[in-house]
Amino acid sequence: QVQLVESGGGLVEAGGSLRLSCAASGIAFRLYATGWYRQAPGKQRELVARIGTDRITTYADSVKGRFTVSRDNAKNTVYLQMNSLKPEDTAVYYCNVFRSTNIYWGRGTQVTVSS
Repeated sequence: QVQLVESGGGLVEAGGSLRLSCAASGIAFRLYATGWYRQAPGKQRELVARIGTDRITTYADSVKGRFTVSRDNAKNTVYLQMNSLKPEDTAVYYCNVFRSTNIYWGRGTQVTVSS
């Protein structure tokens, strides 16, 4: 059974930092690309950052220079370091892993940035 468990969300003031973690189990994590998405109230889920099996990264324009995605295959974990947070970063953050047609999602962690 595949499980993705996010952690590290919370309430932070604008300009602050948070580090999200997503631990995967039930898959050969190193063979999967992985990434972070977010969904704010009333909006569609959007890509935040992605990292491939080759560690090539992709970022949404809105987070470039502020967020960093990384992975530790030995720990089956993907991270999202978020710096210089803004109120518009407030959302539920979800991690996923994908390989070919197989896609799995975590349940999400809430990030709230106060102004």
